[in-house]
Amino acid sequence: MSQRVPFSILDLAHIGEDQSVAQAIEQCKQMAQTAEQAGFERFWLAEHHGMRGVASAATAVMLAGVGHATNRIRIGSGGVMLPNHSPLVIAEQFGTLAAMFPDRVDLGLGRAPGTDMATSRALRRNLESSVDNYPTDVAQLQAYLQPAADTMDIIAVPGEGSKVPLWLLGSSLYSAQLAGKLGLPYSFASHFAPEALHDAIRIYKMNFKPSAQLSQPYVSAGVMAVVGDTAQQAQYLFSSVQQQFANLRRGHNRPMPAPVEHVEASLHEHELAAINHTLRYAVVGTVDAVEQQLAGFVNATDIDEVILSFPIHDPALCLDAVSQVGKMTSVKAGASWS
Repeated sequence: MSQRVPFSILDLAHIGEDQSVAQAIEQCKQMAQTAEQAGFERFWLAEHHGMRGVASAATAVMLAGVGHATNRIRIGSGGVMLPNHSPLVIAEQFGTLAAMFPDRVDLGLGRAPGTDMATSRALRRNLESSVDNYPTDVAQLQAYLQPAADTMDIIAVPGEGSKVPLWLLGSSLYSAQLAGKLGLPYSFASHFAPEALHDAIRIYKMNFKPSAQLSQPYVSAGVMAVVGDTAQQAQYLFSSVQQQFANLRRGHNRPMPAPVEHVEASLHEHELAAINHTLRYAVVGTVDAVEQQLAGFVNATDIDEVILSFPIHDPALCLDAVSQVGKMTSVKAGASWS
């Protein structure tokens, strides 16, 4: 019998135009509460720095607030950019979260800095050596989260013995191969880097070796979701993220734009085509249309979990979209879809 593929959420605590950081943080907590009520599996926040449209830079701090605002849903990072940090500091932060919210915390790790080079230097890490040392840093972080051996000179308190489950995140083939070799669950960033999706899943599964954490491969993949009462309204709401990606490509650091009726009037034709190609796995439309699009994505990728982001400028409409997607019942693994 086929089973429903779990839905999760990746949030950036978007700061919209004319919105404060405090409002964005409150919206993030409300989204987590709505996701819990709707039956989502987990709620993750992503580490980005120096971006006027993102309030989740202090990821562990934000997760503490989300954990206190919810009761059951898993919370975690999607991800912590490990080259920015000492593995010991991350072990302490997530060990603290695990003590506060037992059996609810995930630690997703990324290899990119999540920011520009100047900000990377301001984070006070040697970026080049940190990226090169990524597999070693992951192994060291794993060791800090296990019960400490008597021979260990350094222990993470909190953290030691917490066994917070690790995930590796990626938008290329590197992390897919590493996640497989380490026997860790893998999440691919197809919501903004779709090109290598199928190759990454194949390489992950091909390289997978069972570990103490995971006995068989487990893959999630990212999808942006925009739900409207009509197809036209959904496309209107989707114009926010189209403009946001245009700003990123142009080097404009701005809050999340409000939607516009005719996005093609503000973006060049070739620019819009490139953005839509990047966002080609986004599901946009009415509830029924989004359900069908999600089903097609699951069938085409054979993934174990869908992790959704909701780039909708209006807070109320965003929460409504989360609720409606959570009610979907026919997105199942092993099903056949036209």
